[in-house]
Amino acid sequence: MLKGTKIYSIFTGACPKCHQESMYQNKNPYVLSDVLKINDNCSHCGTRYRLEPSFFYGSMYVSYGVGIAFAVAAFIISYLFIGTTLLTSFIVIVLTMLLFGPIIMRLSRNIWINLFMSYDKTLVKKANQ
Repeated sequence: MLKGTKIYSIFTGACPKCHQESMYQNKNPYVLSDVLKINDNCSHCGTRYRLEPSFFYGSMYVSYGVGIAFAVAAFIISYLFIGTTLLTSFIVIVLTMLLFGPIIMRLSRNIWINLFMSYDKTLVKKANQ
């Protein structure tokens, strides 16, 4: 349904050019030894994921914003909706950041690479022929 959009690539970790395969060697972000291991190229369209050495260092800035969004969401849910104390809300925020850390890292990388690459539907047509 969303295939062909940046949202699809960001949330699935698919190749930003063709959306045909995952950029990551292991799709499960909770295998911590593989959380940041990324393929060199897309096997369908040949897109290089590492545009330059240290390309994904920029995703650390994105990670900060994504982490803040998760923390604010945890606070709003725990403090405003559930009505916990501030100390309990703080603990919920810390637990949220620990539990969602691998997902935040991957989302940040996906957002970062999608800032520089766009979906190319001609690549999908060539791969299907």
